[in-house]
Amino acid sequence: MRTGLLRAIGAATCAYGVATAYRPGLLARPCGLVDADGQVGPYTVVVLRPLAWRDAACGLAMLVAPQGPALATATTVRIASDVGDALLFGPVLPGRVRRAGAAVSALGWAALTIAGLIGRDHHATAMH
Repeated sequence: MRTGLLRAIGAATCAYGVATAYRPGLLARPCGLVDADGQVGPYTVVVLRPLAWRDAACGLAMLVAPQGPALATATTVRIASDVGDALLFGPVLPGRVRRAGAAVSALGWAALTIAGLIGRDHHATAMH
C-alpha cells in the first residue's frame, strides 16, 4: 500500500468534496447540468451536495484511517464511488464529450487510487 499517495488522494478528495458542497457548480458546469444561463438549478444542487459530502467523507477517512485494514476499507469505498460515478454519470450526461469526460475522469481517479492501494511504499520495501 502506498500510504503517502493514498493520503494525498484523500486530501484532494476531501477538499474537492467540501468545495463542491459549497459551490455545486464546480461539478455541475463541467457536466452540463446547468440551465441555458449557466445557472445550477435547485434540484441539481439537492442531488449534487450529498455526492460532494460523500467525497468529503471518503477523503477524510483516507486521511485519518490507520494504515492497514482501515485505510484499505476507506480506499475501497473511494474506488467504488468513482466506479459508480462513471457508470451513473457517464451514460446520462448531455453530449458525448461530457459523458466521456465524466467516465474518464472518474475511472482515472479509481485507477490512481487502485495503484495506491496495491502498490508498495518504497521505504517499506527497502526496510525488508
